[in-house]
Amino acid sequence: MELIEECVMKAVLKPPLAIGAGPIGTRMYYEVSEGEVTGERLRGKVVSGGEWALISADGFVRADVRVQLETHDGAFLYVQYVGLLELNEAVMTAIAADGGTDFDDQYFYTNPRFETGDPRYAWGRAA
Repeated sequence: MELIEECVMKAVLKPPLAIGAGPIGTRMYYEVSEGEVTGERLRGKVVSGGEWALISADGFVRADVRVQLETHDGAFLYVQYVGLLELNEAVMTAIAADGGTDFDDQYFYTNPRFETGDPRYAWGRAA
């Protein structure tokens, strides 16, 4: 199987809202204030959304992200992904400095799902 990068999404987050500690970790909510999606077939802006992060004692964040996109040609898409992010030294330094990390700085995976009723983006549907 050959993987092809479809797009890159970058988002600016508002300061976190601490939901608090629970039986499986600490829940934090990060609202998206703005963002963009760039790619050959998919590009546009993030119009709303957020991340409901669960920070666990094992040193990982369980991500639960949901955003709405408006494409350059006026289509609206719903995007949801869950994932796992290792809170290692590189990540913690980037968070403290309001910075970023490189791809191989940490263990991080996601499983994005895109939904839309716009037929121009039907190429993403299974046959």
